[in-house]
Amino acid sequence: MSNPLLAERSLPAFAAIRPEHIQPAVEKVIADNRAAIDAITAEPGPHTWYSLVAPLERLEDRLEQVWAPVSHLNAVMNSEALREAYNACLPMLSAYHTDMGQNTALYGAFRELSESDDYERLDQDQRQSVDNALRDFQLAGVALNAEAKQRYAQIAARLSELSARFQEHLLDATNAWHHDIIDADALAGVPDSALGVMAQSAREAGVEGWRVSLDMPVVQAILAHARNRELRAQVYKAFTTRASDVGPQAGQFDNYPIMREILDLRAEQAELLGYPNYAALSLAPKMADSAEQVINFLEDLAERALPTARNEYTALAAFAAEQDDLTTLEAWDVGFYAERMREAQFSLSAEDLRPYFQADRVMAGLFAVVERLFGIHIAKRDDVDVWHPDANFYEIFDAKGDLRGQFYTDLYARAHKRGGAWMATCRGRMNHGGAVQTPVAFLTCNFTPPVDGKPALITHSEVETLFHEFGHGLHHMLTQVNAASVAGINGVAWDAVELPSQFLENWCWEREALDLFAAHFETGEPIPETLFARMTAARHFQAAMQMVRQIEFSLFDLRLHAGDNAAEPEPIFSLLERVRDQVAVVRPPAFNRFPNSFAHIFAGGYAAGYYSYKWAEVLSADAFARFSEEGIFNPVTGRAFLEHILEKGGSQEAAQLFERFRGRAPSIEPLLRASGLAA
Repeated sequence: MSNPLLAERSLPAFAAIRPEHIQPAVEKVIADNRAAIDAITAEPGPHTWYSLVAPLERLEDRLEQVWAPVSHLNAVMNSEALREAYNACLPMLSAYHTDMGQNTALYGAFRELSESDDYERLDQDQRQSVDNALRDFQLAGVALNAEAKQRYAQIAARLSELSARFQEHLLDATNAWHHDIIDADALAGVPDSALGVMAQSAREAGVEGWRVSLDMPVVQAILAHARNRELRAQVYKAFTTRASDVGPQAGQFDNYPIMREILDLRAEQAELLGYPNYAALSLAPKMADSAEQVINFLEDLAERALPTARNEYTALAAFAAEQDDLTTLEAWDVGFYAERMREAQFSLSAEDLRPYFQADRVMAGLFAVVERLFGIHIAKRDDVDVWHPDANFYEIFDAKGDLRGQFYTDLYARAHKRGGAWMATCRGRMNHGGAVQTPVAFLTCNFTPPVDGKPALITHSEVETLFHEFGHGLHHMLTQVNAASVAGINGVAWDAVELPSQFLENWCWEREALDLFAAHFETGEPIPETLFARMTAARHFQAAMQMVRQIEFSLFDLRLHAGDNAAEPEPIFSLLERVRDQVAVVRPPAFNRFPNSFAHIFAGGYAAGYYSYKWAEVLSADAFARFSEEGIFNPVTGRAFLEHILEKGGSQEAAQLFERFRGRAPSIEPLLRASGLAA
């Protein structure tokens, strides 16, 4: 039987991939790669880029062509058989990557290349690739003794397994809970869009009425709009106790032991490599110099935002008391009364804007925005194999008509699909001997799906999410870097990788951009000027509260990983409370188990790096300030951002690239203005 994962194809054959294909394909490619690496290192020197790095790039690309579609399917079409096959491969992949990073012969070949005359003749992206590889060998423990290397490999394998299990527990806990409602009065205030989704879920389950789930669109609708306070409390408790020791599924999918083991193993890993803690290890390849520098940055932001945030919360509590004689503002009340307060102050609800954001039209408008900004053209293809009817495929062409990138979209929430929104790579750009591999991306969201033949309508916040993820996609797809390991988002400092994504969100607030796609789904009318004015007036509503919440998550993450390895680790929840003492204005109830679902740091790439969102927000706000000064669709400014940021990938230091675009070092003032905090 032919294995579709091993076939030479430019795009994955999703319809043909079965769980039984996965492990044999991974085993085959890893075995082939190991043999090829042994042959490369057995060759006598001197090593050149074309005898050493180029072949390794092709080997890594072959493995990615197998694993990227598997990893994607595991996230968006999860099943027991797929999960079992996926998990069976994790130890093999971990061992392979660890062995690669600790291969002294390979390291010696890279060192020889870096010290040769040939190195000086390499292009900038090639030199950067070699420099990064030497750094990564050190971070992978190439200099450790045999016993320490073995322990490092054990830790890496276990961490891979634990991260996958954390995500599985979270997905299973999300899917396992529901609450069926027959009485329509119990759902008073909930928007029709959410009611339609819940009614459809009930029909699919064969029950009457409405099925409340923990899918994000439903949770957000209940917490922001349901007048039934008991229902809000029930949904809030179920959502914030997922995968924990408390709540309706207490202990069933508890992530706490996994979290504790992950933290202990990361600390041990850092100690093996000679770092005082995992935060120091994590920051080694990032823009920030030290954990202390990041903490100072976050605390400075908190100091600027806290007075306003406290005033915002006090005003919200007073509003709730005035409206409903509410003496205590509970966590499940905050979103509800914030929405009522926004309506009262600005005559605006998030639901007022939803009819103007039909998902398909927003996607077309997003394309129109980036086409004007960067001189590209995006076209849909219907002849490409996808994994679900909701998925689509598109191609990006530059002004000369050359193919620059391709991407899949999967926009709507459904069962057995990981929550959240993300961009992931399917194929990376490589250019070997003039043969260019087109970069391909996955763009995944969890919006409210179309129901009963009606079009999918999304909130303005979800529009921002879509633009955000597509910014990541453009960074990956528009790269012109030829060395694979620094092309696109590869090799970009993690605390700069959010720059293009947060940057692109700004066009969701500009009238000239909104007029390209914001139109009433029934009448086709653009957003009325009065509604647009209310929308922009409300832009900074509770912005300080939102900022300190992100600072809370960032400080918690960093301090969680910045403990002294020699000291007894502080319990996770007591550390979180200490951070909240410092920066929080909304104190969740004792049963809240936010860390148990904090997948960014326990199952993603943001460990000791969640601060990156705020760090890069300084860059993105300052970058957009140039467009504000020169015109939001100024082609010269757009070309400069394309050439200095998007096309360069990780081929140069992020700070250098930003300064070339902006003409100076970044300033925090545009971020403060954008957040309504500037004096």
